[in-house]
Amino acid sequence: MLPAAARRAGCSLGHLGLLRAGISTRPLRTQLRPFPERDFFTSARALVVGPSTSQPLPPPPRATFLKRARTVARYSFYLLGSTVVGAAVLTSAIFLHDAFTYTDRHIDGVPVSPLALNPERGGPKNLPILRRLLSDYEDTDNSDLVEKPHLVIVGGGWGAVGILNTLRPGDYHVTVVSPETYTTFTPLLPSAAVGTVQLRSLVEPLRKIIARLHGHLVYGSAMDLVMSERLLEVEVNRIQGDGSKVTERIYVPYDKLVIAVGSTSSTHGVPGLQHCFQLKTIKDARKIRQRILDNFETASLPTTTPEERKRLLSFVVCGGGPTGVEAAAEIYDLCQEDVMNYYPKICREEVSIHLIQSREHILNTYSEAISRYAENKFLHDDIDLITSARVAAVHDDRVEYSIRGEDGKRETRSIPTNFVLWSTGIAMNPFTERVSNLLPNQVHKKAIETDAHLRVKGAPVGEVYAIGDASTIETSVVSYLLELVDEADKNKDGKIDYDEWEIMVNRIKARIPMAESQLQQVRELFDLYDKDADNSLTLNELAVLLQEIGNKITALPATAQVASQQGKYLGKKFTKLAKQRDVLIMNGVADGPGADEAVSGPFKYLHLGSLAYIGNAAVFDLGKMSFMGGLAAMYAWRSVYWSEQVSSRTRALLMIDWIRRMGQGPVATVIQAMKMYLHRTGHRGLTLRWVWADAGSHAHFSTGR
Repeated sequence: MLPAAARRAGCSLGHLGLLRAGISTRPLRTQLRPFPERDFFTSARALVVGPSTSQPLPPPPRATFLKRARTVARYSFYLLGSTVVGAAVLTSAIFLHDAFTYTDRHIDGVPVSPLALNPERGGPKNLPILRRLLSDYEDTDNSDLVEKPHLVIVGGGWGAVGILNTLRPGDYHVTVVSPETYTTFTPLLPSAAVGTVQLRSLVEPLRKIIARLHGHLVYGSAMDLVMSERLLEVEVNRIQGDGSKVTERIYVPYDKLVIAVGSTSSTHGVPGLQHCFQLKTIKDARKIRQRILDNFETASLPTTTPEERKRLLSFVVCGGGPTGVEAAAEIYDLCQEDVMNYYPKICREEVSIHLIQSREHILNTYSEAISRYAENKFLHDDIDLITSARVAAVHDDRVEYSIRGEDGKRETRSIPTNFVLWSTGIAMNPFTERVSNLLPNQVHKKAIETDAHLRVKGAPVGEVYAIGDASTIETSVVSYLLELVDEADKNKDGKIDYDEWEIMVNRIKARIPMAESQLQQVRELFDLYDKDADNSLTLNELAVLLQEIGNKITALPATAQVASQQGKYLGKKFTKLAKQRDVLIMNGVADGPGADEAVSGPFKYLHLGSLAYIGNAAVFDLGKMSFMGGLAAMYAWRSVYWSEQVSSRTRALLMIDWIRRMGQGPVATVIQAMKMYLHRTGHRGLTLRWVWADAGSHAHFSTGR
């Protein structure tokens, strides 16, 4: 009988005898291979006579080929099957999306109220009052919001978007009044003006942003304000059947009103500004781009005279702030990178860029090191810097400016040009000016003055707010002198001793947070203004002290960063007011002046830094630190602006624009020059060496055999 192990292995008596006799059975093993992974006779020998010391033979070629073919076929089947299943799932998802998206819901049976189509009239001018808009009758969510406090936001810029993105849905009945149907990423307007980025990459529809709150957009311009009846007068355009526009006015009621209309450019009394371009909106960027292209097309004609070509290719920028500097840098990039490729060389040689600044330095709000760096960069790029000069007049063919000559006397000079960009400070928007004129205590010349809670001074407390370029936070401390003395003078002797002065300092910081930096040395200030050294401050001494503190406070800059932070601050405050409304009502401060103070402290601005693009280079002013450089700084500048985009759509489009520009920028120029050099000389080897200079990037290459 065979051993049990041999029987399980399928071994016969003959084979077992051969194995015991030591006779080789390799040919037989080669023919009989019931298991591809393990040799049959090797297994039998291991069981009967022990393991063999000889090396196993490799499997025959045919068996290996069949095994691999089966493996390939199996994985190919898996791949094909997964592809078919994935395509089926994707197709089903598309059909399901279409089935749920393109539906006839809300189309039939929509109730239309007579008041929606024919609003009631009222107010001082007996105008239609839009208490409810059309969508308030169509959707249950909107109809419920009608009972909520009506929040009206005038404007669609950084401040307005900051509020809309921070509000909680369902707390307010929101209406946005804006002359544009989209919000614009204004810091990149200089890039859009020359085609570095597309205009569509900088805009986001306001209705898309408002939809989260079930809000409304009124496409019009705010004209007047009736604070006694809480009515906002809005001018809208209605298109008639023949295509003509008819202007009409309506009232939009409000419970809370936020003025975020921005600003306009200051004229400084200079005549001829109708010949200038501004850079505030998408329309301005489109006009600038068209004028630049028209000038180059005309200059490239052979019939254009040299004098006319020089005038057409002369670009003048008035204003050395961030907008003016970035516009000049973008025009320079356009001329260096695009004109060289698509227009005659004579056009490139005739291009001249002039920057007129009234101060001694450009970017004067930045650090001194940044101003100096930007000036050196412009001088390196042959951009004509004209500092300490004032524009006298702008004509259709030239710009006249006055500058102090070598003899110390002011003389008038002119620059022939067909392009002038005006960017010299801000002025009041017409609606802002109207609101300022309605209130007797509004004395600021450029913006509406607000308190630290962003409430318009002189308006009913808690009803009207102003943010962004349209507003400025008060810096006067002396106007609160009597109130501060009444709060701090505990012994009522008409004087403020040091202990009472410490109480007053805390009150000042609470009312005007921007004065905090001027109140660091509390004891030193007290001793400095205590003229009679009686360890107390009289009312006269206090008045002088508070006046000096107010004069040293710097107003917040008119930047997108300030407007965005103010908008987010108001959005959070309004959300807290809605959440705690019942508690505020129980305490009797729901509609009074103490509601804002009860839920939120005053607005405090956190400076995150200022940045500017200066042509394949960028500068960063971070307060106590400054950062400036070439391409590395430029990409850091791009990353900051990319992260601040309103939506993922604009981020994707902006990234595509910048990637597309890489094929037209310095890298492409170097590659093209390298190819031309190889074609001319026939060199086979080329070593490219990049030098990252402070003023930008310059490519140097040397050849080797």
